[in-house]
Amino acid sequence: MITVRADLGDRSYYIYIGNGILSRLGCWVRESAAGDKALLVSNRKVLALYGETVSASLSEYGYQVIPAEMGDGEEYKNLATLEKLYDLAYDRGLDRRCPVIALGGGVVGDAAGFAAATYLRGVPFVQVPTSLLAQVDSSVGGKVAVNHPGGKNIIGAFYQPALVVADMRTLRTLPRREIKCGLAELIKYGVIGDAGFFSWLEENIDKLLSLDEGALEYAVAVACRSKARVVEADETEQGQRAILNFGHTVGHAVEVLSGYGVFCHGEAVAAGMAAAAKLAELMGLLPAAQARRIVSLLSRAGLPVSLPASLDSGDMIAAMRRDKKAHAGRLTFVLPLAIGSVRVFDDLPEELIREALFPGK
Repeated sequence: MITVRADLGDRSYYIYIGNGILSRLGCWVRESAAGDKALLVSNRKVLALYGETVSASLSEYGYQVIPAEMGDGEEYKNLATLEKLYDLAYDRGLDRRCPVIALGGGVVGDAAGFAAATYLRGVPFVQVPTSLLAQVDSSVGGKVAVNHPGGKNIIGAFYQPALVVADMRTLRTLPRREIKCGLAELIKYGVIGDAGFFSWLEENIDKLLSLDEGALEYAVAVACRSKARVVEADETEQGQRAILNFGHTVGHAVEVLSGYGVFCHGEAVAAGMAAAAKLAELMGLLPAAQARRIVSLLSRAGLPVSLPASLDSGDMIAAMRRDKKAHAGRLTFVLPLAIGSVRVFDDLPEELIREALFPGK
């Protein structure tokens, strides 16, 4: 097992990464939350797989477990789901010491986290990510949110978890498509700040695709350390943390315009990273050989490297202007200067963006 600490003063927490560690959850939660009840938020599929193990561990350490089932998919990350979680927590008498535990992927983590941040003005929150995407990205860093019909994660907060427990064995039950989506975020960490890790990914991408436990544990730990260091420097995204949005300006627009659930988050972000690499190359910021390496690794991971032909360039530009990362409607992009180094660019020329996103159109 590997332990990573996110050092945020009185909001610091540990991230436990290992194989077969779900049964130890209750002990770790008890160290973080003194209540006698726990709201366990998940979806039907994940509850069927891991709900019994998690509930038994929590019960062993004195928690009355209250299951809260939500829909499976990005379209359920909304205010209606929040209302159901609030109602259940209130009706079952959860107080400020009682933890909300997110068991599942990023959708569950985001919705449960926002509920924890806002119920009684904040209760302990525990992330138990069961998807690779959530383990390497959304479970760490304290961004919690639900979607608005006009944009992704528009309604949200910064609220750090008390604890993160990532068990690699939960990845065995994931569809292969979900594994690929998690690889997109791993590749992101290599591009934005760790050229050595990017090279390691080039050498080990097949091991990750075949769910080699040792390779997965190492990669998840590297990603969590990388994200923790960025968050420690800029917890509420006033500057440096914006580099974590590499690929997300385009990615979020693809998700919104296609309808939530059509593209996995990782697929949309992969297309966004490929587009950002092409844009950086067009602007003379990134050598062509390095742009090709980024696109090639994404492709080897089985991820899309171009936008759906059905998307309209004008709609894409409009959606990106409305994204929460935009400032006064200006088009903001994180662009690579080299593998391992990126920079945030504000108000880029629309013509160049169209050319990078829709070459030949």
